[in-house]
Amino acid sequence: MADLPILVMNQISASGLSRLPAERYRTGKDIADPVAILLRSADLHKIAIAPSVRAIARAGAGTNNIPVDQMSARGVPVFNAPGANANAVKELVIAGMLMAARHLLPALRFVDALDAKAADLDAKVEDGKKAFAGIELAGRTLGVIGLGKIGCLVADAAIKLGMQVLGFDPDITVDAAWSLPSQVKRATSVNEVLKAAHFVTLHVPLVAATRHLVSESNIGLLRHDAVLLNFSRDGVAAEAAVREALDAKRLAAYVTDFPSAALLRHAGVVALPHLGASTREAEDNSAVMVVDQLRDYLEHGNVVNAVNFPNVSMARESAYRLAIANANVPNMVGQISTAMARAGLNIHNMVNKSRGEMAYTLVDVDSAVADAVLADIARIEGVLAVRYLPAMPT
Repeated sequence: MADLPILVMNQISASGLSRLPAERYRTGKDIADPVAILLRSADLHKIAIAPSVRAIARAGAGTNNIPVDQMSARGVPVFNAPGANANAVKELVIAGMLMAARHLLPALRFVDALDAKAADLDAKVEDGKKAFAGIELAGRTLGVIGLGKIGCLVADAAIKLGMQVLGFDPDITVDAAWSLPSQVKRATSVNEVLKAAHFVTLHVPLVAATRHLVSESNIGLLRHDAVLLNFSRDGVAAEAAVREALDAKRLAAYVTDFPSAALLRHAGVVALPHLGASTREAEDNSAVMVVDQLRDYLEHGNVVNAVNFPNVSMARESAYRLAIANANVPNMVGQISTAMARAGLNIHNMVNKSRGEMAYTLVDVDSAVADAVLADIARIEGVLAVRYLPAMPT
C-alpha cells in the first residue's frame, strides 16, 4: 500500500489533495490503473471505469455524473461531500431572490445600454428606473422544497431577512429537523407550497421521484407574481412548463443555475452558469471532506458519506483488517465468519451494516490473512468485493 494511485479528473482544490501523503499516494490525470477516482463534474457515464478502481469520490454533493448502480454491483462506494458547499449555495439563492425581486438583471442591461456621452444621461437614468421598481423580501413568503442542509440554511437566512417560510420535505432527516428554525411552518405537500409562496426554491436531488417535481400539472398553482428558483438540478423543474407559464404571465420569473437552450435569453429568466458551489471556500471544503473520507476508506475501510453504502466505522484494535462489500442477503456474516474459522483466524472485532440491497462488513482479526482466505471469501455467493487492509506504517 505504499503506492496508491488516484486518478484526478477535474481541478481539485490543493487544500484537499495536500491531505494525501506523497509517500503513500500518487495522483494525476494520466493514471492507468487507479485504485480510486477523484472528480467534480467529469462524466463517468461516458468512459470505461478501470477494474482496479475501489472507490470514487466526488468533491461536491450531486452524483448524477457517476454510474452509481454500476459501481454498487462491483462493490465500489461512491463518496460525496454533502453540506460542504451549503453556505455558498445559500448565499447564491438569496442573491437570486434579490435579483428577481429588484429586477437587477434588466436594470443592469438598461444601464449598460446608456450612452455615456449623452448630455441628458441623468434624465434618462431617472426616467428609465421606473421600469424596474421591485418589491422587498421582508413580509413575503418563501417556500422551501427540500429541507436538507442547504434548504435549512436558506430558510434561516430568509427568516433573518423578515420573510415567512413554508417548508416541505417528506424525507427530512433527524439532523435536518434539529437544525430547522422553529419559525418554519411545515407544509404537507409540494402543491401546498406552490399555492402559498411568493418565492419557491427547490433543494432536492434529481431522482425518479423528483424529476419534473414542478411541471405542467402543478405550475399553475403558483401566484402570477411568484418567483421560482432552482439551484438543485435542471431536471427538477420542467423547462417547457416554466417557459409556458412565463409566456402566459402566470409566473413572474425563473431563477436557475442551469442555463439551457429552451430558456436562454428569455426575459423572465435569470440564468447563472452553475455557480452554486463556485466559491473558493466551497471548493476547499468539498475537497477536504471528500479526500478525508476517501483516505479513511482506502486505509481503514471506514465508510462515511457514500451514496450507495451504509455508514460503517470501526476503531482499529488490530493490525489486520478485512473490508467486505456484499449483497444484503441472509447468512452472509455467518458464511464470512465460517471461512475465517476454517483458516484458523480469530475474529477480534466485527461490524456489519446494511443499506437497501447493499451490506458492508469490517472485520479485525488477530493474525495475518493469507491470499487463499481472501479468495475463499470472494467466492461466497453475494460477495461483491474483498479488501485486505493491514495497518500502514506510521
